Amino acid sequence: MCAVWGIRLTLDKQRYALKYGLLYSAIIAVILIVPFFVYIDLMIHINETRSQIEMKKKSYEILQKMQAYQGSNDDYFTFPRYNRYRGGLYDAGLKPVFTLLESMPLSFEAGYHEDKNRRYYVLPLPDGRFFGAKYLILEGDVNNYEIYRMALLVALSILLLLFLLSYFVFKNFALPFEKVNRRLDSFIKDSMHELNTPLSIINVNIDMFAHKFGENKYMTRIKAASKTLATIYNDMDYLIKQDRFGFEKESIDMSAFIRERVAYFQDVASLRQIVIHENVEEDITLYFNPTKLQRIVDNTISNAIKYSHEKSIVNVMLTLKEGRIVFEVEDFGVGIEKPEKIFERYYRENLNKGGFGIGLNIVKRIVDEHGIELTITSHPGKGSKFSYRF
Repeated sequence: MCAVWGIRLTLDKQRYALKYGLLYSAIIAVILIVPFFVYIDLMIHINETRSQIEMKKKSYEILQKMQAYQGSNDDYFTFPRYNRYRGGLYDAGLKPVFTLLESMPLSFEAGYHEDKNRRYYVLPLPDGRFFGAKYLILEGDVNNYEIYRMALLVALSILLLLFLLSYFVFKNFALPFEKVNRRLDSFIKDSMHELNTPLSIINVNIDMFAHKFGENKYMTRIKAASKTLATIYNDMDYLIKQDRFGFEKESIDMSAFIRERVAYFQDVASLRQIVIHENVEEDITLYFNPTKLQRIVDNTISNAIKYSHEKSIVNVMLTLKEGRIVFEVEDFGVGIEKPEKIFERYYRENLNKGGFGIGLNIVKRIVDEHGIELTITSHPGKGSKFSYRF
């Protein structure tokens, strides 16, 4: 995004592609979980079957060698040994005749047996034929680590390939939007620059006209409209500059500051026959940035006027309470239906009231940044009260 301007008007295609590439890969990963586990289960089953077949084959191989020994003239029998398996001969009392086994099976029933990671194959022998043994037992270890490792490697390879493809697709998909947003960004920059000069000329000439010819209702309306436009312009200007410039703090005569802002909005209020009552204590000083303070004060008073009923009252108060500066604005208008949403950017409770829905979003950011305690009391149809504790 455009870090210089502080508002997200241009599209960062790298960030866009990374975000949605990861999201798409995560969704596919979730979808593949079931097939992935089915695949692992199938591979384990295949490995188990292969182990069973191989152990059965080795058991009969040992049996054949013992049978061959019976018909030979050899003085001794060499019991076969294998890398993966260990064999043993046991009599009817389950005592070893000869054994290489490290443990005993849980059952001596003929066939294949599982015991944790150990596998056994039990082959019953004819009575008294092979060294007095009754059972030939083959023992082996089954380790599924290689299956899990290969499955994980395959899954990660698929996800990596999928992410790279998704990243490439979304990165190129974002190019048209990037061009459009770059033009929009340039347009807003130029528009803000072009608005500043005529707005200043309008305000200066209104004051000169009023000074020369006196006030009249038409000029009052123009002046009120100009101040409303100036408030919106100042909000936009703050959004543009908030990450570009440092807003230094200074000592502010807040009492005089609030009175000056109330006087500024008198024309806007009088247009709807709204009376602003001020109750401002003297000699209250605040160490704060004037631009940020003006955004808080102007947006709060402006909204109070905007959402008040005609011929009503707006109370503006500045007091010291328990060592803290308290700034309050109270109106008796339409109230707020959804207090939890009013700080969302572009949200407006009443679409007929105008504005862009950015003022209170700016206020919330400043309040959170400086640890200002904000309390909102509102009753739909009866009015609202904003209280700031500095």
